[in-house]
Amino acid sequence: MTRPGYRLALFATALAVVVVLLGAYTRLTHAGLGCPDWPGCYGFLGVPMSEQAQSLAAERFPDAPVEVHKGWNEMVHRYFAGSLGLVILALALQALRRRNEPGQPVKLPLLLLAVVIAQALFGMWTVTLQLWPQVVTAHLLGGFTTLSLLFLLCLRLSGALPPLGAVDGRLRAFAALALLLVVGQITLGGWVSSNYAAVACTDFPTCHGEWWPRMDFANAFNLTHHDIGPNYLGGLLYGEARTAIHVSHRLGALSVTLVLLALAALLRRNGLGRLAALVLGALTLQVGLGIANVVLHLPLPVAVAHNGGGAALLLVLVLVNYRLRQPARARHPASMTSTAGRFDLPGARP
Repeated sequence: MTRPGYRLALFATALAVVVVLLGAYTRLTHAGLGCPDWPGCYGFLGVPMSEQAQSLAAERFPDAPVEVHKGWNEMVHRYFAGSLGLVILALALQALRRRNEPGQPVKLPLLLLAVVIAQALFGMWTVTLQLWPQVVTAHLLGGFTTLSLLFLLCLRLSGALPPLGAVDGRLRAFAALALLLVVGQITLGGWVSSNYAAVACTDFPTCHGEWWPRMDFANAFNLTHHDIGPNYLGGLLYGEARTAIHVSHRLGALSVTLVLLALAALLRRNGLGRLAALVLGALTLQVGLGIANVVLHLPLPVAVAHNGGGAALLLVLVLVNYRLRQPARARHPASMTSTAGRFDLPGARP
């Protein structure tokens, strides 16, 4: 039995997926500065299209010539992100109105509202600080955080998942570790993207034909060398620093793969075969897309899909951790009776 607000939360989650993918598309088409101001575009609500509007835009921003296609990439992303913010505001207001109803989450919708407000600020700073890598990476993480929290809210409101009962504490701890590692890998991916290091290595599994090429880790991860002020479109780091970032992301992917394989084995051993299959499926998809990005030299559809694969892997880990730590207030005897045959239970055959 679903709780009030579930459908709105589900819609918000789907909208958040679109926003994450649009953000990746905007970044990968080098349209992050398609509009040099915020929240408008050259002082307009949309991209200036007429000759008169473009002349006025040139007067306002003489150092940022209008590129219509990049401007629309940026503005469409902003329109969808703004719509998502309004939906999350509605979820928060709805939660406050129903705060006295049993089982109604209140803190989670309010946390979501705080996160989306922070996201709006990071979106503004992404433009005003001219794609400063620290801000771009934080903005990407904020998008993934928003998506994860919305998915968690859907799980809390769905009332469809029966409790698993007693769960091995070591399995819970290992699942939490896996989630943290995936978040860390997404952070590394954001750093790769914001420093334009995705094509720093164009061969696989080696890099520049070597297993350990020349790399500059000191500059690659020295945040004090990324000053506020320059235009970071295209990146400012040189080859060896970008190679260090790229190789670090590969090593992170290897670590995440090993941990998730172990997690899938533990889940299967504990009778949670369907959850194990979800982990393996999302992992296989993401690793395959990552390799394709390298060997195909970052084709736009594959690169966008790689961002989507990262989101899918994160949501799977959120689901796994939720199932292993499902709070008592989310348990509904009626749901247990009607859905026991469709969800993993301890001792069930995978």
